[in-house]
Parts: sequence; C-alpha cells; structure tokens
Amino acid sequence: MADFTSGFWSIFIAVLTILSVIGCAWLLWSQASFKAKLSKDGKVETTGHTWDEGLEELNNPMPRWWMWLFYITIVFGCIYLALYPGLGSFAGKLGWSSRGEYQEELKVADAEYGPLFAKFQSTDMKLLAADPQAKAIGQRLFLTYCAQCHGSDARGNKGYPNLTDTDWLYGGDPETIRTTLLKGRHGVMPPMAAAMGSEKAVENVAHYVLSLSGSAADPIKAAFGKEKFGACAACHGAEGKGNPALGAPNLSDKIWLYGGGVATIMETIRGGRNNVMPAFDEFLGEAKVHLLAAYVWGLSNNSALSTGK
Repeated sequence: MADFTSGFWSIFIAVLTILSVIGCAWLLWSQASFKAKLSKDGKVETTGHTWDEGLEELNNPMPRWWMWLFYITIVFGCIYLALYPGLGSFAGKLGWSSRGEYQEELKVADAEYGPLFAKFQSTDMKLLAADPQAKAIGQRLFLTYCAQCHGSDARGNKGYPNLTDTDWLYGGDPETIRTTLLKGRHGVMPPMAAAMGSEKAVENVAHYVLSLSGSAADPIKAAFGKEKFGACAACHGAEGKGNPALGAPNLSDKIWLYGGGVATIMETIRGGRNNVMPAFDEFLGEAKVHLLAAYVWGLSNNSALSTGK
C-alpha cells in the first residue's frame, strides 16, 4: 500500500475485502436454508433444464459436505486476514511481510557467503576473471541481473552493447567497468535535425558517417555531409572516433548499437537516443559488483586470461 498517496485506498480495499467475505457467508447461509420443492406426486421438481432428451436437472439444495467445506474456507480466510496482510495497510497480528522475509533471507545469505565475497573483493579483478569459482559466481550474477538487456551470451541486442568484443563506450578496463556497474550510465544523443537544417542535410550526414567506417555510402552525399558533421564533432571528434569521457561512440569502426544502415542513422540524427544503464551499488553492494565487473571484463579478454597477462 506504500505506493498509494492517500489512506482512502487502504480503507477502500479493507472494506471491499470484508464485504466480499460477508457476502460469501450470506450467500452460503441463504442456500443452506433452501429446501427441495416437491411436485404433487412427491417428486423433486426440476429446474426446467433438459439434456439429451431425458437428462433433467433436479432442484435440490447443495450437499451439506460442500457447504461445510465452504464454511471452513471462510473461517480460514478470516483467520488469515487477522494474522497476515490483506486488509489494506493493516500488517496483521504476526507482522509478516514479503519485504521482511526477503531481508531475513539476505541476512542469512550474507552470513554464509559474506566472507567469500569479502575475500574476492580484496583480489585483483584480472585475477578473479581467471578464478574458476569466482567466474562461476560472476556468471550467475550476470544471468540474474544483466542478461535481460545484454543477453545470456552477453552479445547484446539493438540498443544494448555487446560485452564480448573490445568496443567500449566508456572504457573497457576493469575499474571503469566496475564504476559503470556501481554508478550506472546515462548516455544521451540529442536530436540534431534542427542543427542539420534540412532532411537532405540529415541524409548527407548519414552517408558521411557511414563513410567514416569504410561502409558503402554515396560519395557525393558524404562530401556534402562532411561540413554539417561539424555539429557532431563536439562529442564524436573531428574524425568521428568518439569520446569515452562522454560515452560518445566511435563512428569510424563498423560496430553499431542501433544498426549501421542509412535509415537507422538518419533516425538517430533526427530523434536522438537516450540510454540508461542502472546503478547497482545499493542493490548489489561493492563486493558483488567487484566480482561481476571481473566476470564482465573477462568476457572480452579471453586471450589475456589464456596467456596469463
């Protein structure tokens, strides 16, 4: 109920729940007092429903065993609502909450695994990346917290970087990766259509950007786009090689976060891009982030791990 800004909703849900329970009890009582109606010849009347020309539905009361079972469920529901949360913001007599249970599980896990993570935290990340036990734990952390965006194989997807290559927006050394995980990143590419001046200029710049990486591009349009690219050079550099301090991508390689076609690049120039990498410092803590950063660094440095460099 903490998501609601008014106490009205807590009262509303509590009243609605209580009325629902009372309504079920009343419905059961009304059916319990029902007696079968007999016809003049002493037979139980039917409801008027007939199937297969001879199968009739008799107008009998519900079985007693079923009704008593329903009474038991109502009593159980009332006891449950008294002991556990269910009536708006009322916490229940036992004071149980899913958040509290989660925190207790965290305490147990920290007591059991805390010393291990503390040992890993004092170890150099490059050494951790080569440690089989640390690598296995790092992989589990990655699959739990990172795979949703970067994929279970860490090769990324449209808008989400591939972590297995050597192309990094902010830098691929262990400490930078650790900083990214701890503090997160917010990459913004502003809309540049106004700075280009016209749709034709946007298209020309897109061709020029493609030409920087040696990709197929119209040379005439690229020549016209070079002058307009000056508006982009503040972030990407005059040669389009990017700026890790800003997270501005290198445009001179053939690695694209959203795609390297003319249409996609024009879309980026027109509307910009806004990417967020969430911070994990408060959620995972420094020890786990240290281990996770070592695992991520190892994904793109298999050769260094195999040679022990």
